[in-house]
Amino acid sequence: MFTMKPRRRLTAALAAAGLAAATLAAGGWSSGGGHGHGREVDLQLLAINDFHGNIEAGEGLTHPDENGVEVPAGGAEYLATHLAEAREGERYSTTVAAGDLIGASPFLSAAFGDEPTIESLGAMGVEVSSVGNHEFDKGIDDLYRHIEGEDDYAGAEFPYLGANVVDEDTGEPVLEPYWIKQFRGGVKVGFIGMTLEGTGDIVAESGIEGIEFLDEVETADKYAEELRDKGVNSIVVLLHEGGYPVEEDTGHECESLDGSGVGMSGPIVDIAEQMSSEIDIVVTGHTHQEYVCSVPDPAGQPRMVTSASSYGRVFTEIEATYDRRTKDIVRSSVTGSNTVVERDVEPDAAQSELIAGYQDDVEEVANRVVGHISEDITRGDTRAEEFALGSLIADAQLDRTADPGLGGAEIAFMNPGGVRADLLHGEDGVVTYAELFSVQPFNNYLVTMDLTGAQILTMLQQQLPGEDRETTLFLQVSEGFTYTWDTSLEGTDQIVADSLMLNGEPIAAEQTYRVTVNSFLADGGDSFHVLAEGQNRLFGEVDLVALEAWFAEHSSAEGPVAAPEPGRVNVI
Repeated sequence: MFTMKPRRRLTAALAAAGLAAATLAAGGWSSGGGHGHGREVDLQLLAINDFHGNIEAGEGLTHPDENGVEVPAGGAEYLATHLAEAREGERYSTTVAAGDLIGASPFLSAAFGDEPTIESLGAMGVEVSSVGNHEFDKGIDDLYRHIEGEDDYAGAEFPYLGANVVDEDTGEPVLEPYWIKQFRGGVKVGFIGMTLEGTGDIVAESGIEGIEFLDEVETADKYAEELRDKGVNSIVVLLHEGGYPVEEDTGHECESLDGSGVGMSGPIVDIAEQMSSEIDIVVTGHTHQEYVCSVPDPAGQPRMVTSASSYGRVFTEIEATYDRRTKDIVRSSVTGSNTVVERDVEPDAAQSELIAGYQDDVEEVANRVVGHISEDITRGDTRAEEFALGSLIADAQLDRTADPGLGGAEIAFMNPGGVRADLLHGEDGVVTYAELFSVQPFNNYLVTMDLTGAQILTMLQQQLPGEDRETTLFLQVSEGFTYTWDTSLEGTDQIVADSLMLNGEPIAAEQTYRVTVNSFLADGGDSFHVLAEGQNRLFGEVDLVALEAWFAEHSSAEGPVAAPEPGRVNVI
């Protein structure tokens, strides 16, 4: 059963089967609860996910409003104001997050190691977050830096939770597994934080050596039991794993803007269906989707599962009744809604001051000219196609590692998800350092390695969906390497084995080639596991440094860079 709340983008109410809407409205909420009197109190949870350092209200940040019109949305100044307004009159409120708050960040945050984002989130009242995969972009030591602080940097004001992030030798978590919010009057809510089990496959292995990521369901159940042993019966999971709204009926009720019911798919469905019934609410992320859904728990009872899009453009408001006698959330009282962070409110003064301070410091670096382009050089519409900017990056990485002393590379490959923004010509074709950074924000190293022709074929076959990935990822290739992708064939046969060519010569299965990829791919990231087998590795420049150096050598106002021609991969 669902009820729409006014002025909200997506809303859902979870009620036991057969419970009438009038009963839900009256039975779950006591008139004195919001003030902490009597047996029941009104809880409020405000949630975000996948913020990715988007503290500035950039022109490119938009979101459809309630009428489906694309409007400017997001920015820490406006998100902070929206959250503050939502908290007004709510005595039992907390603000939480489901990971990827940092990493893959825009220039302003990344230029200072994402310290501005951690400061911003603390200032806007985030009290707890799970880690996501991008919290590990620079390794566990950098995450500890954000948690503990260093020198003049105080670090996070909120706990970063990682219940399923454990030492592979001891099996013990290397981060706090849960946090208990203690409200006035003895009201307690436990939060278990986790990242997706597959995090190890999508971050650089070198930064997480000695760490493994455990099953989400088993971990959540373990700590739910531990919380209940401590007398904490109301439990919320913050999980950096998600799903996708779908139009067909999947048995998982969701609410769309126009009031039509939609279903849900993706990894979170199985996880939510199996997770202990003692868990009351699941706040998710990772897929950058927006949903407020009901997924039945193992006892068959509806349980709310939410996600608030990405980049701070949306936040979720969850309301629930807490019963002082049972010390638990009344499941049938839970309602949720997603709100677009429109910029029609006063910007938060503290956030504006924080952002302005960093902008003053970074302006000189950001505006440095690194090269020129003659036209827009862009990404594809999806990650399942060849696109010009990916080809250019692969060319640059090959060029920077081709010298025998720098790796002796013959081929380079670039993962599509590592290309995060377009290079746009604008009025003068100038490319600044900030723009280049937006394209490649991860600070991966270039790694040149030995691969056999057979391993290169396996790598190309691993572009296809399989056990570890549900979608196609199209590796971008450097000039001189070509092959045929025949979509009429089945499975890995789509990559036509005898079509692989390097500078017009067939790739031989047993011959060894020098191949350059970034350190993320070199560790088997994005489930390109065969790359972890590469031998005789030579680590080179940071990818952004390499790209900047390539632009300095290959472009000028008189000779700007053009978009590479398509067709390196013959798709039929």
